[in-house]
Amino acid sequence: MTDIATKSTGKPQTSSHAFRRAVVRGLAVLCPPLLTLLIFVWAINTTKSYFLEPVTSWARDGLVLCLADVREDLPLQGPALRTAVADGQVYYRLDGGAFIPQYVFERVQKQPGEPPPTSGEGYYRRYVDLTYLRPYYTTPFFLAVFVLLLYLLGKFMAAGIGSFFGNRFDRLVNHVPGVRNVYSAVKQVSDFVFTGRDIKFTRIVAVEYPRKGIWSMGFVTSESLAAIQEAAGEPVLAVLVPGSPMPVTGCTITVRKSECIDLNITFDQACQFIVSCGVVVPPQQLGQMRMEGSSD
Repeated sequence: MTDIATKSTGKPQTSSHAFRRAVVRGLAVLCPPLLTLLIFVWAINTTKSYFLEPVTSWARDGLVLCLADVREDLPLQGPALRTAVADGQVYYRLDGGAFIPQYVFERVQKQPGEPPPTSGEGYYRRYVDLTYLRPYYTTPFFLAVFVLLLYLLGKFMAAGIGSFFGNRFDRLVNHVPGVRNVYSAVKQVSDFVFTGRDIKFTRIVAVEYPRKGIWSMGFVTSESLAAIQEAAGEPVLAVLVPGSPMPVTGCTITVRKSECIDLNITFDQACQFIVSCGVVVPPQQLGQMRMEGSSD
């Protein structure tokens, strides 16, 4: 009877365990594309809120200031009419008493928006939106201007004077309490993400660090110092050992060249391995692991 009870109680446990594993696997499949989509949506919304909308608002105000033709006290053509003629232009009288060109009024009346405008300036703001600031015009234009500004800023910073002002700005921010900690962290991340490719990582190796028997992945940056090579009596390498899961931090060590193991992986694969804490293994290395496991 005990065996039967154990078996009967064991089946629900096995099925529930299998259900949980299936749910976890489903989450593992769904999370990467979902998180990627969320990051892109966040980036688009942030760009829209903090760049496109303010620039569009400034452009709207500038166009309204240049185009607005709102007049007062024009003689009506008749008691039952709401139009007047001035300088060869037909004007329409609004409920508030202001006159605006009739073509502006008719254009806005087709798509008044919510809430509909009531003043002459409001009509012109809506007219500018409908005529000059349509999304399929403004979005590509402003993005092109933004990319052009980034290009010019990059060329300016690449020049000597750009680096001078950039360094002065960094020094100024680093003297502001509170702000310097956030700025320093953000700058380290952005420098690694956007300019990390400029660092000459000649090789990706594995070294026994911080002690024998523990292997760490590192990037070979140079042949280190001549004094260390002379003391070691053989070629040495300077290796950057990044931290996990944030590779923007780490330490630089010098090891004997004979004690480094070359890894057949790319820089991107190495970064994925570090950021994922070893979960994402390069395909070619994973294949070798499977072959070794099958041979055993």
